Amino acid sequence: MAGKKDLERLRRRKRRKQQIIRATVHLFVWFGVAVIYYIGFSIFFDTPFEYQMKHSTDRLRQEYDRLAQRYDSLAMVLDNLSERDRNVFRILFESEPYDFDAEVEQRQAATYEKIVGRSTRQLKRELKEGVLEMENRLVELGDSYLRLQERIDTVGRGCNNIPSIQPVINKQLTLLTASYGMRIHPFFKTLQAHQGVDYTIPEGSRVFATADGVVRDVSLRSSTQGRTVVIDHGNGYETSYSHLSKINVRKGQQVRRGDIIALSGDTGLSLSPHLHYEVRKDGMRVDPVHYFFMELSPGEYQRLMRIAQAGMQSFD
Repeated sequence: MAGKKDLERLRRRKRRKQQIIRATVHLFVWFGVAVIYYIGFSIFFDTPFEYQMKHSTDRLRQEYDRLAQRYDSLAMVLDNLSERDRNVFRILFESEPYDFDAEVEQRQAATYEKIVGRSTRQLKRELKEGVLEMENRLVELGDSYLRLQERIDTVGRGCNNIPSIQPVINKQLTLLTASYGMRIHPFFKTLQAHQGVDYTIPEGSRVFATADGVVRDVSLRSSTQGRTVVIDHGNGYETSYSHLSKINVRKGQQVRRGDIIALSGDTGLSLSPHLHYEVRKDGMRVDPVHYFFMELSPGEYQRLMRIAQAGMQSFD
């Protein structure tokens, strides 16, 4: 009897062990099926979150394509406008427009090539020399500033009689189109001395006195300069404003810097409506751009010089 009970107990243990193994195998099988199902579902079907993200990405891609097309079209329009401006420049001035950007790029490339070929020791030595040179220049500028301050203190109120602003409103610095120097005459097409600056402004624009002074001459007769106002500022300075349409001052009248003395026009020998402005010191015509110091910062002065030098033809 005892042997039969032990045998039955062993059979039950064996059966239980087989059930556990079978359950474990079924569990792994179902787990593997679930993993395979999830992988297959993920490959062929999207979850709601994945579906939303994919469609959001598609919309962003479409928006990027539209923006890229718009950028390309705008770039094409800008290139066409630039080429049209260059063609207009060639027709009006019969010369190639000067490309300042290309010149800057060439200088940068040349500087980079020089630096690449030098050793570290040489670069350190040149940097030290450059710093010393800058220090010497700073000392010279400091001395120059002190001398200038002394002259200003000596002149006193006479500073108001020195031309120091532009004769028209030119905040964007784009209206000055012909500078002082040798320029192509608009009618004779030959190089001639242009002893002032030209502002291309609409007819009827306000013209301002650039310093305190007395109106020395008012010319209303028909001449190459058209209607002209000349102001004597004292200290050897005179300014001239030509091709005016209307004059608001009379000979002998006292004017102050910023007063509206006339309206611009197209009188006299003129290519188009503009103002021809001159500065004279002791009877000699000088570059008026150097007399805008009260209105322009150093950066604006350099920019105005570059813009003015780009125009190779005068308007009178």
